[in-house]
Amino acid sequence: MEKLIITCAPTGSLTVPTQTPYLPLTPQDIADEAVRAGEAGCAMVHIHARNPDDGRPTSDPDVYRDIIARIESRSDVIIGITTGGGAGMTPEERVQVVPALKPEVASLNMGPVCLSLEGALRRYEDAEFKYPWEREYLKILSGSIQQNTFDSVAIFLDAMNEAGTKYECECYDLSHIYNVAHFVRKGLIHGRVLLQFVTGGLGTVGSVPEDILHMRNTADRLLGRENYQWSIIGAGLNYNTTVPLAIMLGGHARVGMEDNIFIERKVLAKSNVEFVDKVMRMAKDAGREVATPDEARVILGLTNGDR
Repeated sequence: MEKLIITCAPTGSLTVPTQTPYLPLTPQDIADEAVRAGEAGCAMVHIHARNPDDGRPTSDPDVYRDIIARIESRSDVIIGITTGGGAGMTPEERVQVVPALKPEVASLNMGPVCLSLEGALRRYEDAEFKYPWEREYLKILSGSIQQNTFDSVAIFLDAMNEAGTKYECECYDLSHIYNVAHFVRKGLIHGRVLLQFVTGGLGTVGSVPEDILHMRNTADRLLGRENYQWSIIGAGLNYNTTVPLAIMLGGHARVGMEDNIFIERKVLAKSNVEFVDKVMRMAKDAGREVATPDEARVILGLTNGDR
């Protein structure tokens, strides 16, 4: 069985600062969290950028460049960049980081994404938000669809192929695996595919074992097990069940404050390291070795880590 690749997503674009005081917002804070997560055992970090003045998600390549430079000066973790961006961003805004920065890995949503944060909007209906943009942003997230049409996905894939960037294909439901197979047949997805199963959110496939096994078995049938790798996200506290399942079945795992701000029920995580430490304990209990960044580069077939 391959060594376990742990990915940490330190900040994301769905959580607003009022929800937790521990969410990293500035380039320095995000880089610090990424470096500490790497020291704790994760091999890859998945980076979203925030406007350093007010914490709003941004697609500005200069902010990403700042974050990456701060990480690379202190750590050898694999740096993956989002192309999911944030609510309201156009495909052109989301993809610009790829040609600008040529990251080792970039995420790619493989079809329409209709996530809803209506629960958070209700909980914070009467809250005094830290920044003026937060309330309206939660409203947008509670009723918007990120379209990710076949044409726009093809544009993203062209940019990644040109940059030599490995695509992390984000699959929020079963149809997205079919979409991956479609682009493999078209010749736009090359090599061994990295699938990220995004589970447990309102608008995604569930986090129960039956759903996860169905996703994996569908990927086996459409792609062939030798032609892909898979990792899993369990939104919220679902990571407590999805990560052990992935560890047992040979998959990989992503955790961090992008996906969950609670380390346990009603207890806010003070750092992303808490999530990585927990996965390290799960792996140790299951007897599965954890990959270093360089070992993960070999597993993923990355060739551009020296850039």
